Amino acid sequence: MVYNKVKSIERNNKMPKETRRGFVPEDKRWFSQESLKTLKIAQEEIQWLLDRGYKMKSVIEFVGNHYLLSARQRAALQRATSPQNEYEMRMKKLYPLKYAKDGPLYIDGFNLIITLEVALSGSVLILGKDGVIRDLAGLRGTYRIIDKTSEAIRLIASALEKLQIAKATFYLDSPVSNSGMLKTRILDYDWKFEVEVELVPNTDRVLAEKDRVVTGDSIVLNKCKGWFNLGTRIVEEYVDNPWIVDLS
Repeated sequence: MVYNKVKSIERNNKMPKETRRGFVPEDKRWFSQESLKTLKIAQEEIQWLLDRGYKMKSVIEFVGNHYLLSARQRAALQRATSPQNEYEMRMKKLYPLKYAKDGPLYIDGFNLIITLEVALSGSVLILGKDGVIRDLAGLRGTYRIIDKTSEAIRLIASALEKLQIAKATFYLDSPVSNSGMLKTRILDYDWKFEVEVELVPNTDRVLAEKDRVVTGDSIVLNKCKGWFNLGTRIVEEYVDNPWIVDLS
């Protein structure tokens, strides 16, 4: 009985094994320099169709089938491309990071942390035409803390301290598995400024109505009152040799 308790304690105290968030071996081929030429041509055609009112789903399917693109390549193009009017709208609402210290920040927790976990894993990231770096990992209702999670939180803290933030609120989707554990992990960090973590049914819906938002989610960027491109800054300045596929 004592032996079983000891083994249980050992398991609970183990460091999580190394995990590469968002890593797919075939990405080396799908996002090679040669493949990137095809992706950029496909992106031009997707952009042309979107600007003329065609729906993203049908456009991605049509162009993806024409160029025999993989599901990952199609996902990358979808996340990197939007109608021109949406780019213009987002740029009008984008705040320079020097103004981040002028008020509280409202952070899309899963969106930012997962992107940084992917970056720290050396997995592929996509730089979109709106200047936002996004990952291809996807959430799909499930999440688990990995060995990169604490480092991702530390990088966020370092960037926000440098920007002289006074307060930040992280929003996490409560239906997503392990959201409570991530909340605890965030709050356990030794922040140098005020931090809150809110578990909400739908983070996108909350952030869509706010100003001073931090996210890479296109839908939220289109609807929110104003935003900061913090994730891109952290990846570019705080992560060593991130794998960024430039579709900007």
